[in-house]
Amino acid sequence: MNKKPNIILMFIDDLGIGDVSCYNENSQIHTANIDRLAQEGIMFRDAHATSALCTPSRYGLLTGRYNWRSCLKKLVYVKSEDNMIEEGRMTLASMLKNEGYQTACIGKWHLGMQWVHTGDGPYDVDYSKPYKMGPNEFGFDYFFGLMASLSQPPYVYLENDHATAIPDTVSGVKPDMLFNCAYNQTWLPGPTVSGFNVRNVVPTCQKKVLEQIDKFTEKDAPFFLYYPTPAVHVPLLPSEEFEGKSGLGPYGDFVLQTDAMVGEIMEKLEEKGISDNTMFIFASDNGCGANVDYPKLISQGHNPSYIYRGCKGDIWEGGHRIPYIVKYPGVIPEGIVSDQMVSLSDIMATWGECFDMEIPDNAGEDSISHYCLWKGEDKQVREDIVMSSLNGSLSLREGPWKLELCPGSGGPTDAMNKTDLRALPRFQLYNMIGDVGERYNLYEKQPEIAERLRTKLIKYIEDGRSTPGAKQQNYNGENCWEEIDWWVNNKEVRIDTKL
Repeated sequence: MNKKPNIILMFIDDLGIGDVSCYNENSQIHTANIDRLAQEGIMFRDAHATSALCTPSRYGLLTGRYNWRSCLKKLVYVKSEDNMIEEGRMTLASMLKNEGYQTACIGKWHLGMQWVHTGDGPYDVDYSKPYKMGPNEFGFDYFFGLMASLSQPPYVYLENDHATAIPDTVSGVKPDMLFNCAYNQTWLPGPTVSGFNVRNVVPTCQKKVLEQIDKFTEKDAPFFLYYPTPAVHVPLLPSEEFEGKSGLGPYGDFVLQTDAMVGEIMEKLEEKGISDNTMFIFASDNGCGANVDYPKLISQGHNPSYIYRGCKGDIWEGGHRIPYIVKYPGVIPEGIVSDQMVSLSDIMATWGECFDMEIPDNAGEDSISHYCLWKGEDKQVREDIVMSSLNGSLSLREGPWKLELCPGSGGPTDAMNKTDLRALPRFQLYNMIGDVGERYNLYEKQPEIAERLRTKLIKYIEDGRSTPGAKQQNYNGENCWEEIDWWVNNKEVRIDTKL
C-alpha cells in the first residue's frame, strides 16, 4: 500500500482468552463481531501481555519494553501517583506522530500522572490544576477518559491535561449508581464528582471513539486511535440493552456489549469509506479477573481462561495469554491462524518493519517484529518471552519450556485457594507441549534446563534488553529487585502470602 494506514488499537480490560468464541470452542458467549475481525485478518493463539496486570501490561504495549524494567516492580497504580513511562521514552503514539499521524487515546490510561498535591494523602490533589506526564506528553494529540480502572478513583472524566470537573465528595461510588447490579462487587472509595455515573463510562467512551473517527477523517492525514476501553473490568455494569443477553450474568453481558462495540467501530469505518485502509488491532491487557465469579461461570459451562491455568495476576497462562487479532486489508491475508509465540511488546518493532521506521537503541528494547507472520509466513520469530505476575514474580518461556520464579501462582489464585506456599517447590518448570495446563512441575527433574533459562533471564536483566543492540539501563540502573534477589545475591526468596 502506498498510503499509510489508519490504525485502531482496541485494548480490552480483563478479557479472558476463553471469552472470545473464536478462541474457545466451548465458549458460552458468541462474540460475532470479534470473530468476524479474526476471519478478516490474523488470529494469534500464543500471544501474551508482558504482565498479568493492567498497569504494567499497558507499559509493555506502548513502549515495547518489559514492564519490570520500569519503576513499578509489582502490583498496579491505585492512587494519584507519578507516571510509569519515563520522560522522553518513545511510545507507539510518539513514533507514529513523528510520521505525520493524528493521534488520540480514549479510555483508561492507568499509567500514572503527576498531579498537583495539596497534602500527603493519596487523594490530596488540586483537581483544578492540570496534571503532567499524561497521554499528551507521550505522543497523543488528544486524550479523554479515566485515570485508572472503573473501580478506582478519582471518579471524574479527564480531557487532555485536566479534570473536566472538580470532585466534590469523597464518598466514592454510591450503591444507587450500580443499578442493583446482580453481582456483589467492590470498588475503592475516593474523590467523586456529583452525578458521575460509573455505568455510563463505557458507553461514553465508545461514543467519543466514534466521534473521534469522524474528526480524524476531516483531515487528510492518517490517524492512530488507541482505545483502552474500561470494559470488562469490574464493577460489571453492562448497559441496560445487554442485561440478561448472555445468560451468564453481568460478566457475560459485559463481554457481549464489548463485542457490539467492536461491531460499531467496524461499521463506522465502512460508513466513512476507510475500512480498506485501516489496521484494526484487538487485544486484551491480561486474563480475566478473579472477581467475576469464576466458579459460577464454570458451572454454566464457560471458562474465561479456556484450557489454561490461573487468571488475571497469575504467572500461569491464564494470567497473560490473551486474544490478539489484527486486520490489515491488503497486507494480512484473511483467515490466518498463527500458533507462533508473540508478545504485545512486539507491536512497536512490527510497525517499525511494516512502515520502514527506524527504532533507536534506547526504545523497544524487548520488541521483536512479527510482520512476517502478518504476511502469512509461518516461522518462529521469538526464541523466548518474559512475563510477570501480580507480586512481581517472573517467568521465562523458551519454546516448550516455561520457568516460573515462584512456588505458586504469584497472584490472586494463591490467596483464593489459601495455598500454603511453603509446602510447594520453590520454583516451577513446565513443558508446555502436553502440559499446557501447567500441572506437572519438572523443576527438580530438569535442573539443567532450569539453570539455562535462569542464566538467560539474568542476562536479559543485566543487559537492559532482550534484543540485539547496545546495553541499556533499567530504572535507576537497577539490575535486580527483591523478588529475584535470591539469584543475584544468594538470598532467600521472599514469599508474601497477602498478595
